[in-house]
Amino acid sequence: MLRYQIGDTEIMAGQLRHLLSVMSQPSVSLGIVPFAACQRRMWPLETFTVFDDERVHVELLSAQVTLTAPSEVAVYVSGYRELADLSVVGAPARALINAALEALD
Repeated sequence: MLRYQIGDTEIMAGQLRHLLSVMSQPSVSLGIVPFAACQRRMWPLETFTVFDDERVHVELLSAQVTLTAPSEVAVYVSGYRELADLSVVGAPARALINAALEALD
């Protein structure tokens, strides 16, 4: 969430600039779901990391949960794919980050 302020303006600007710098690395793929993406059928309430088709970490308010049950992992893999389909990468993603940076001023 590019515009969710979790620190002061300087901290936020630093984090956004960091995203701009790392997204040019060949080993980094950064996709951003635009705020106006109206086709979303779901939006996760928690953050999650999909490692593969066998393990997912879910960040809750009080703990990190590791999921390994195939049916539970499949839900998050499916959710990831839906979000990835809605995301923009490359120049459009950089434009969204730059717009968030400009909004800090």
